[in-house]
Amino acid sequence: MLSIVVLVSGSGSNLQAIIDSIAAGHLKARIAGVLSNRADAYGLVRAQQAGIATAVLAHTAYADRESFDAAMMEKIDAWQPDVVVLAGFMRILTPGFVQHFEGRLVNIHPSLLPRYKGLHTHRRALENGDSEHGCSVHFVSAELDGGPVIGQAVVPVLPGDDETILTERVHKSEHRLYPEVLILMADGRLVYRDGLPWLDGKKLDTPVRLDLSA
Repeated sequence: MLSIVVLVSGSGSNLQAIIDSIAAGHLKARIAGVLSNRADAYGLVRAQQAGIATAVLAHTAYADRESFDAAMMEKIDAWQPDVVVLAGFMRILTPGFVQHFEGRLVNIHPSLLPRYKGLHTHRRALENGDSEHGCSVHFVSAELDGGPVIGQAVVPVLPGDDETILTERVHKSEHRLYPEVLILMADGRLVYRDGLPWLDGKKLDTPVRLDLSA
């Protein structure tokens, strides 16, 4: 059974989607622990309500990123995860942290990567007149929002959309995509090899697409 550790900084809605997928029997995994850099993150409440172990490491208590990330590595390693899931974890990770968990560290980003790395992705999609938008799950590399993309969920950009409406549509797509990617991992279909994702024994040249445009 796939062992997962989830890192959150806020509401933890993607964490809840993973918890729900496990409870429904779709995702054959267990969440070994949930870690946050913020004691007031609602994701911690979600975890506690599901009987999942939690930990808080306040980044403000550490002298620099390296010492904070070293403390996180120690705590995460104690949980012995197969995969570390970034679910709204609002910290830039050091190269040492990324290297330590290479091939086991995944993130979800609110755009169809490589489009719109960084912040304000929904606003940028609207300003550019895009007809479609979405989210991407990728293995994490030292490059911000870099690393090979595993899967994407595509949603339409509709006439009359503003940033709030589009944000909500993409957010719902995240809740479907993240568990689907983790299911591929739990079933042994998706692996990380030679710096790339492999699906069903073949190198994944293009991301798995979940089309929510209908």
